[in-house]
Amino acid sequence: MSAIKKFFQKKKMDFKFKKYGEGHKLDEPTQKPPPTHRPVPQPGTSSQPPISPRGDATVTEEKKRAAAAALARMEQKEKQSKQDENIMSMKARMRREMEAEKKASEKMMAQAQAMQGPVEIEKDHSPVIPHVLYTCPDIGPAVLPKDEIDAYIQEFLLGQLAEEPEMSSAVMIQTLNKDKEKVKICVETLIKYLDNITKNPGEEKYRKIRMSNKAFKERVSQLNGTDEFLQACGFEIKQLPFEDNEENFYVMSGEIAENVERLNGIKEVLVAAEPIQCQLDRALKVFHQSSSSSKFDIPEEFYAINPEELKREQQRRQEAVEKMGMLRTKAMRERDEMKELRKYRFTLVRVRLPDGILIQGIFRANEKLSCLYDFIRSSLENDWMPFILQTSNGSKLTEETKTMAELGLCPAVVLHFVWDESIMKDVHAAQGGGATSSILKSDIMAHIQSL
Repeated sequence: MSAIKKFFQKKKMDFKFKKYGEGHKLDEPTQKPPPTHRPVPQPGTSSQPPISPRGDATVTEEKKRAAAAALARMEQKEKQSKQDENIMSMKARMRREMEAEKKASEKMMAQAQAMQGPVEIEKDHSPVIPHVLYTCPDIGPAVLPKDEIDAYIQEFLLGQLAEEPEMSSAVMIQTLNKDKEKVKICVETLIKYLDNITKNPGEEKYRKIRMSNKAFKERVSQLNGTDEFLQACGFEIKQLPFEDNEENFYVMSGEIAENVERLNGIKEVLVAAEPIQCQLDRALKVFHQSSSSSKFDIPEEFYAINPEELKREQQRRQEAVEKMGMLRTKAMRERDEMKELRKYRFTLVRVRLPDGILIQGIFRANEKLSCLYDFIRSSLENDWMPFILQTSNGSKLTEETKTMAELGLCPAVVLHFVWDESIMKDVHAAQGGGATSSILKSDIMAHIQSL
C-alpha cells in the first residue's frame, strides 16, 4: 500500500473516533448516555437532523487541511521524482559523452600511430642524433648545442662592445634576457631616464640613479646588459652622500648630458634593437635505401618531459578516461589537448624518395608543415616540380598551416615523397620516357651514407 493511501486511511480513522466522542477504559462502568429528544419534523420540512454548526464545520476544516497537506506531499514527491529523473538523465548523458570521448581518443591515437608508421626506439647502439644542434648564421658558422650556442652569442656581443658599445649593449638586453615582459619594462624605464636628461640637461637630479633604488633594481639592474648600456650612454659609478651615508650612483656629467643629439640617437638604437636568435640546425642527412628506415633512437631532448614521465602521464590519462564518473568540461578537454601537444619539443622526420633514398631532418614540434615542404624543396635538383608528402597508410599531408604536433608527426615519423602525376607525365614525355639521374642536388648526394 502506498504511503499516500495510508495517510488518508489514518485520517478517516481519526475522524470516526472523534465522531463517537471520548472513549473509556474497559474496567470502568459504562454510563448510559443522556436521552436525546428528537424533534418532531414539521410538515414540509426534511426528516434529516439539523446540521450542527460546530461538528460538521470542524470536520470540513479538517478535511480541507488534510487534503491540502496531502496535495503538498504529492507535489513534493512529484518534484523530487522529477529531480531524481533529471539527475539520472544527466548522469546517463555524461556517461554517453565520456564513452564517446574515450572512443574518439582511441580513434585519434590509432590514426596518429598509423600516420607515424612503425616507430621503434632502440637503445642498444649509438644514437643517430646525439644532440639537437643550433646555428646562428648572422654571427658565424658555428653549429653547437643550445647551451654552447647561447654562450657563443654572448661572447660575440661582449667582443663587439669596444667597437659598438651602444648598439652591442642594447642588443645584449634584448638577447640575453628570456623574460620579454621584463625586457619591455626595462627598455621603457631606460628611455624615461634618457628623456628626463635630454629635456632637462642642466638638472643634476635627472643625471643621477641610485643603484639601491627599489624600482631601479626591479626594473633595470637585474637584467643582463643594462650595466653595459648605462656606461655606453656615459654614466659612471660613483659614491655619493645619501641620508647620512654613502651609496653607489650611476652619474652622468653635465658635459655629456648637453649632447642631446647623441643621447637621442642612443635612445633610437635602444628602441630599434632586436634579439639575436639562434636557429635549429636541420642536421640534414641522406641515407641509402634501408630496411631500418623506421627504427629511431630519439634523444631525450626531443621530449618536453622525460620518456618515463611521458609513459606515466599517458597511463594516468587512460585511467581517468576509463573512470566514467569523472566529469570533464569542454575547457578541461581543451586543456588536455594543449597538454598533449606540448609533450614533444622536436621531431625527427625521414622522407623516402621514389628511388628509395631517405632524406632526414629535425624540426620543432610547433613548426608548421610548410617548413617541412620548404626543407624538402630546397634539397631537390628540380625544386620547381610539385610534389606531395604521404604517411605510410597513404594519407596526404596537405594542411601546411598545421604544426607537426597537431598532425601527429612527433617524436619521429617516416613519410613518402610522391611527384605530381600530371607534371611527371609531361617530364617523361619531354625526356622521351627517361628519368632524371638524381632527385636530390649533387652536393647533398655527395654526403649519402648507410643507415
